[in-house]
Amino acid sequence: MTASDLLRLPDGRRAQYWDSGGELPAVLFFHGCPDTRHVAMSGAEAAARVGVRLVAVNRPGYGRSERHASTQASVADDAVAVADLLGIDRFAVLGMSIGSAYALVCAARHPDRVSALGLVAPPDGRRREDGTVAEVVERFRPEFAEWVGRLDPADPDDAALAARFLAELPPADAALLASRRTTEQVAASVREALADDDGYLRDAALTFRPWNATPEDVRCPVHTWPDEPATHLSTLLANWEPVLLALLD
Repeated sequence: MTASDLLRLPDGRRAQYWDSGGELPAVLFFHGCPDTRHVAMSGAEAAARVGVRLVAVNRPGYGRSERHASTQASVADDAVAVADLLGIDRFAVLGMSIGSAYALVCAARHPDRVSALGLVAPPDGRRREDGTVAEVVERFRPEFAEWVGRLDPADPDDAALAARFLAELPPADAALLASRRTTEQVAASVREALADDDGYLRDAALTFRPWNATPEDVRCPVHTWPDEPATHLSTLLANWEPVLLALLD
C-alpha cells in the first residue's frame, strides 16, 4: 500500500481507492462485505476490453479508509467526492452483494451524476435487525470475531491464509477466484478487508436496517444480476464483461 492509494475527502478523512485508469466512461464500484477495492481489480482486464474506467473505494473501516459513523448516504457522497477528485463528472454505479445498497442510494441521491445502476447478487432486503446501529454492531461482534479468529489474517503465510479464506467460500466461487487472482492477491485482499472490524460490522448493521433510499427513488436505468445457483461471488467474477457492457448501454 502506498500514499498513491489514498485521497483526502472534503471533511479531511482518507479514502483508499483503486482506479483502473483509461478513458471515460467510468463505473464506480461498491464492494461487498467483507471485501475491498481488490475485487474490482479482478475486472481490470474486462474493463480494458470494454473501454471503461473502473474505480473502487474502500468504505470506512476497510483497509486504510478511516473509520467514520457512516451511512449509505454518506458512503454514496464519499464515492461522488472521489469521482470529483479524479475528474469524473458522470458515471454508472455498480454494487456487489451488500455493496448494492450503497450503489442504489448513490443513484438515488445523485441523479444528475449517475447514468445507470447495476446490482450484482443484491440482498433481498427482507431481513431486519431491531435496535440502533451500535446495538446491532455489538450483536454481530462475537460471531464475526470467531470467524476472523479462524481466518487469522495476521498470518504472514500468504498461501495458508488464502487457503483458509477460499475454504470458506462455495466451491464454485473459490475455484473462480483462485483462477483470477494469485495467492498473494487473495491474501492481500483478506488482510485489507479485515484490518479493522468496523468496516464489516457497520456494513452488516446498516444493511439489515432501513436503507437511505428505495428502488422507487432511482431514475436511471437499473440492471440486476441475481445470484447464480450455489454461488455468490461468481455472479460478478464470471460476468464482468457483460455487466460492464450493460451499464454502458
